[in-house]
Order: sequence, then C-alpha cells, then structure tokens
Amino acid sequence: MKFATFLHGGRRQSGVVVDDNVHPFEVPAELLEFVKAGEDMLRRAAEDALTGTTPLPLTEVRLLPPLQPPTVRDFVTFERHMEGMARGHGDTVPEEWYAAPTFYFSNPYAVIGAHDDVPVPPGCERFDFELEVAAVIGRAGRDLTPGQAREHIIGYTILNDWSARDLQGPEMSVGLGPAKGKDSATTLGPWLVTADELEPHRTADGFLDLHLTVEVNGTTIGQDRLANMAWTFEEMAAYASRGTQVRPGDVLGSGTCGNGGCLAELWGRRHVPEPLPLAPGDTVTMTVQGIGTISNTVVEGVPPIPVPRARHRR
Repeated sequence: MKFATFLHGGRRQSGVVVDDNVHPFEVPAELLEFVKAGEDMLRRAAEDALTGTTPLPLTEVRLLPPLQPPTVRDFVTFERHMEGMARGHGDTVPEEWYAAPTFYFSNPYAVIGAHDDVPVPPGCERFDFELEVAAVIGRAGRDLTPGQAREHIIGYTILNDWSARDLQGPEMSVGLGPAKGKDSATTLGPWLVTADELEPHRTADGFLDLHLTVEVNGTTIGQDRLANMAWTFEEMAAYASRGTQVRPGDVLGSGTCGNGGCLAELWGRRHVPEPLPLAPGDTVTMTVQGIGTISNTVVEGVPPIPVPRARHRR
C-alpha cells in the first residue's frame, strides 16, 4: 500500500493512494500516529478509507512529506559515490568507511514535500541534489540484529538530501560533519510505500533491486540501482539501534547513489564543476522504481544574516 499526507482545501490530511487518487482516512490523525499504533491498525484505517471516504484526485492536492520524522539518519552506503567524492579531494575511499554503515543526523524540521519549491540556502553558490531512498521505522527497537530489523521497517520513500557544497566543505574541516551545508531542505515523498510492496524486488542476498534516476530540467544526470548499496536497510537499522533506540517514524537514508546521484560526485570525477551547480529555475526530478517520482524547482533564497568571526581567547 501507499500512504500520503497532503493539503486539500487548506486542510492537512493523510490517506491511502490508489492509482491517481488518494482516499482520506476517516479519522483525522497524522500518518505517524497510525504508524505508531501498529501496522494492523494502519491497514484497517486504509480499508476503512477505501470503502468509506470520497477519493480525491492527486492533481487536486498538495503532497506533503509522508510523515514528520522524529529523527533523520542519513547514511553513506554507495561505494561508487564515495569513490567519486574522494577523487575530488585527491584521496581514496577511507578504510574506515568499509568497517560500518556510518551516518550523520540531518534536520527533521527541514523536510519538504514531493513538489515543493526549494530555496537556495543563504550564502550558497554551489547547490546540489542527492538521490536516495529512505527506510521508515515502524516499530521501536534497541540493539536489533539485521534479521530482527526487517520486522521494524514499515516502508520506504524517496529522499533528496539537498546540499550546499560550498558551505559543507569548510565546516566539515572542523571535524563534526555536515551542518549548514545540509540544513535547509530534505525532500521526502511522494508517499510511504509499505515494505511488502517492494518484496518482489528483493535479491537473494537481501538487497532491494530498484532502478533510480535523476534529471535536471529533463536531462538525465544520473542513474543507478539500489542493490548497489554496500549494506542492506536491515543492516543499517541494526547499526542505528546499537546502544540506543529506533522509534516509529525514524528515517534512515541510503546515502547518495553512484553514477551521478549528485553533482559533486561528477565534479570529483571530472575535476571541473560540470554540470553547473543548481540555480533558481532548475527543476530536479527523481524517480525510483516501485515508489514513484518527486520533482522540486529551485528558487531564490535569502541572503545570510551576518554572524561575527570567533573571538580569540585572551
């Protein structure tokens, strides 16, 4: 099943998507509340919606992020992406990358919908997209094994980890990872696809083999297969739960795919900023087999409010 959150007539609602329509839930609750109540409750709500509410054409609603995630962990699981990014700095992939599926925490307040405009972050001149798939946690768990973790993933959505590359590089030299370089926008959508829908695409070794593409203004920039991840989502969820909890609604991003999943990877391979960084008016469209399509247009942002440089200690 596919579940969406949307605006219609100024009212925020959630419901189940079938073909080109969305059937609103009879109970006016957030999708995350149904997820917390359990998968059985979510499916009953979907069945009630399909028989008890009037469907709305998707063309008449504004899709919002499927849910408001409590946390967003963004992993880096594609080796080819790592190779391209490392070449841009004259290095090889760090040996530490191979040891575990590392991640950073992104900003859950910055999530936007499948077709929302994306302002250029303040002060950014090298704006970039990142094509990813995200798993959504449906049940709380701690210190999970990968086998156990499969039962804790309720579904998947597309994730675009928008990146201000010229802000990201300098701030990461401090040693804390990305901050304002990744802080302005993360697209989630177009909806949440339940895990069972994608099981036919699972390989013998546990990966989801989905085709991924990204276009800018109608020109294909990159494409890859999700099965090229170095870890499965279950392994990522198990690692995320190590020594702590994962909870319903938590988002686990796959990290950027290879073969042009972002512009910075191509800049690293070519040693020149080609294609050019994103600019106002550019439209980025991402399609993932079995999930759907998101398409966001870049718009003018606001200038940065000045903050003073550090005061040296006396």
